[in-house]
Amino acid sequence: MKVIICPGVHCPELTESFLYSIAKGTNSYIEWLVFPTQEHLPYSPIAVYDWLNQQALMTEELLFITFSAGVVGGIGAAIALQVQGVRIKAFIAIDGWGVPLWGNFPIYRFSHDYFTHWSSSILGTGKESFYSDPAVEHLAIWRSPETCQGWIVYNDSAQKIPSSAKQYLQQIITYSLNDK
Repeated sequence: MKVIICPGVHCPELTESFLYSIAKGTNSYIEWLVFPTQEHLPYSPIAVYDWLNQQALMTEELLFITFSAGVVGGIGAAIALQVQGVRIKAFIAIDGWGVPLWGNFPIYRFSHDYFTHWSSSILGTGKESFYSDPAVEHLAIWRSPETCQGWIVYNDSAQKIPSSAKQYLQQIITYSLNDK
C-alpha cells in the first residue's frame, strides 16, 4: 500500500520528524510518498492530483495523511482519484480546520485541541476522530504525534477512548493495510 503524505506550509524537517515517528513500528510493505511542498502549493488539489498522476499511481490503493493546508489539496485530489477508480483506503486530515471533509471513503479528522475538533465537526468528522487533550500547539501534532495524548472519538456514539495521536494513526494504517 502507498501512503501519500500531504504536508502543510512549514519546514520539511517537521514532516521528516512526523514520518520517523509514524513509520517506526508500522508494516514494512508500506511505501511512503511525500508531496513536495517546496515545489508545489499544498492547498492546490490540482497540484496534488497532477503530482500523483505523474507518480503513476492510478492503479494503486492509496491512504492519505494530510496536514493543515495539505488537507485542502489532499481531499480534492482524493475525491478526483476515486472518481477515476482509484481505491482510497482512508483519508486522515490532521488539523485541517475549516476544511470540509466529505467523500465515499473512510475519513478521520485529528485536531490539536478540543476547540478545533468541536468547531470543525460541522464540516465533517468521519466515523472516528481524535483530539489532543491537553491541547498542543498546531505544529506539535505533526512534528511529534507520539507526544500528543488525547481522545479517539467514535462520532456515532460519542464514546471516547484515550490514545496518543501516533498510536491512533498507526492503528488506522494497520487496519487500512489489512482491509481487503
